[in-house]
Amino acid sequence: MLGHLAARRATGALLRGNGTLYLRDGEVVHAESPVSPGLDVLLTLGGRLPAEGWREAVERAGARRQVARFLVDNGRLTRGELEVYHLGALYDAAFFALAPGSGPARFRSGLSHWLGPVRPVPAGDLQREVLRRRRLLEDLWPHPDVDTAPVVRAQGAGSPAPTRRQRAVLDLADGVRTPAGIARRLGRPAFHVLIDVRRLAAAGHIRTPAPAAARPSRAPSAPSASSAPVPGALPLPSPASAARTPEMSADPDIALLLRIRDALEARL
Repeated sequence: MLGHLAARRATGALLRGNGTLYLRDGEVVHAESPVSPGLDVLLTLGGRLPAEGWREAVERAGARRQVARFLVDNGRLTRGELEVYHLGALYDAAFFALAPGSGPARFRSGLSHWLGPVRPVPAGDLQREVLRRRRLLEDLWPHPDVDTAPVVRAQGAGSPAPTRRQRAVLDLADGVRTPAGIARRLGRPAFHVLIDVRRLAAAGHIRTPAPAAARPSRAPSAPSASSAPVPGALPLPSPASAARTPEMSADPDIALLLRIRDALEARL
């Protein structure tokens, strides 16, 4: 459905069970997901913006749908900082909103988000990035159940030893918090926490749940990445399509931000 809306240059909100994409003239301008920490969490828990600074922006500019502009105009953030944080939040939420099993899609024409415009992302770029992230997780540890199950530390020492970032995830692994809950506590993008969780599982530091088919039937707490595709979802990559290809964007500024993101992910 996203490709169809992009071709129509539609403006509005694409709603799915695991998130919402906001479009303007066929490009994605914002994304939200209950699985992903929002832009406010990334900015405030990340230490870049005081919580009261965010609240002031929402209170004074939210009704006009100009929160992003208020943050820049009032010196809370530079334009470049806002774009980098917003791009990270957008891609993170879109990864979950477009996941297979995220529920049926519906489009509400004309809806806009109170954040206001920052930098739109072409729908094709977003779809390619979602597929790239799925392949990355599969390459790290092909057991998607660890993405939604409570994180449980394994007995004994795994190898290699966890990095400092991974140690922060392990410190919150209490057998109750899921990766999404840990991401919110740390103020990190949920996808970055999934990378840590898959690497920790592969190294034996946390337990990998038994496959869903082997467990007693119960209602899942969150959609599984292995669920069957539904209208509006991106298809799971086939073995032939899993070969890595360079990610490209027609917008040179977005391409630069993506290269910065890739370099940061490589150091996680």
